[in-house]
Amino acid sequence: MTTTTRSSRLPSYLAPLPERVEDFALRYAWIIVAINLAGTAFGFWYYRFQLAQTPLVMWPFVPDSPAATLFVALSLAAWKLDYDVEWLHMLAFFGNIKLGLWTPFVQLFLNGPGGIEPWLYWFLIVSHLAMSLQSFLIYRYAEFSVGAVAVATVWYGLNDIVDYFAPLVGEFHHTFLRAELANGALDHSVRAHDLAAAAAVTLTLAATFLALATRVKKLELQRSSTSEQGASTAVSNDGGVES
Repeated sequence: MTTTTRSSRLPSYLAPLPERVEDFALRYAWIIVAINLAGTAFGFWYYRFQLAQTPLVMWPFVPDSPAATLFVALSLAAWKLDYDVEWLHMLAFFGNIKLGLWTPFVQLFLNGPGGIEPWLYWFLIVSHLAMSLQSFLIYRYAEFSVGAVAVATVWYGLNDIVDYFAPLVGEFHHTFLRAELANGALDHSVRAHDLAAAAAVTLTLAATFLALATRVKKLELQRSSTSEQGASTAVSNDGGVES
């Protein structure tokens, strides 16, 4: 069970959380696991009506946020138990960035506070923003391998396709949008559908960029650290350097 050290911190746009916050969160990772599992259970309850109207074969594409919190719970648990599951870490990274930002955007700018309890409206916004933040813990223990990034990109790219562009079975599979309701039915031809789709695709691309940028920076830091260690060893073997 290893984590990135202070000397190998990434740039702030890849690691925006203060290091002391990261350390605190990782120290109490099991609590974060429990919170995310509770959020997963709540999320499946929240999606119960949509799941009831969705063919069983398409269920994996519907509860996006509960899946993301489940991924990060399993990712942290795998790290704590010394299991190296890179594809799981990347699904957690992508899912929590993407859904953690997509949901607040949709609630604030498309759905609005109408037709939902105020407490639930703000809970959805705040809890999803927290999801986006916890994704930035993952670089501390994951390698961000290209293969794992590819798995996550394909999965969330496929989600975008069936959610907004080409449903495989039945209707589009994106989260119900109150902004699409018209006369008691969902109207996917409204502008809200296109904006939600644009946000989803943009965030999938952004997550891909951040994951690959993290991979590159981690490799650069590893090479730099190796070079410094080699130089230090050479100096030690020479018995020091002349001034």
